[in-house]
Amino acid sequence: MKPMFYFLLALTSVLAATVNAGDPILDSKGRIITDGSYFIRPLVTLFDTGGGGLTLSTLFGKQCPLFVGQEDSEFSDGIPVKFSDWKTSDGFVPESENLNIEMDIEETVCFESTYWRFTPADVVPMALFIKAGPKPSNGLFQIKKSDRLRGRYRVFFCPDGYDCTKVGTYVDRQGVRRLALNTTDFYEVAFVKVTKTETSSKTLSII
Repeated sequence: MKPMFYFLLALTSVLAATVNAGDPILDSKGRIITDGSYFIRPLVTLFDTGGGGLTLSTLFGKQCPLFVGQEDSEFSDGIPVKFSDWKTSDGFVPESENLNIEMDIEETVCFESTYWRFTPADVVPMALFIKAGPKPSNGLFQIKKSDRLRGRYRVFFCPDGYDCTKVGTYVDRQGVRRLALNTTDFYEVAFVKVTKTETSSKTLSII
């Protein structure tokens, strides 16, 4: 009886892990995202171009730190990102699980890593923006399937894994699109696989 008991216990654990595991995130062609680099492309509508791919931008005339923003043109792919540090052992990038997001570029003018971070600041607008900097000690973001559009996703800031705040876009006084928290828009995105040629030829664009 003991071998059967341990077998059933192990089977229950496996099934529980399967149920709790997030579904794999899919790219724009319906392929499971495992590793590599991906452009994050926003939804384009008749009323709003939604901007282009992601880039890094300065703020208040200061060279550093850099903040995550969008290219003005919807035809620009921008800088790709990489995903890492989700806790499950799944070989794919899972939905609704904390992970880190990093801009996939070798070097910036700030000479530091380009992981997405959120650090409250004294200046109110700055406190809402996503900045690029050293790798966080734990994953801070989650990617969830859009409940409005098939094949689209939303990004959330989830510092403790539960109290999540959606990441949207904010256009500042200079007309720069920035990724920010607590915005009213829906930042619906798709992930486009980057080729090796595109990665090697990518240069830093600073707005």
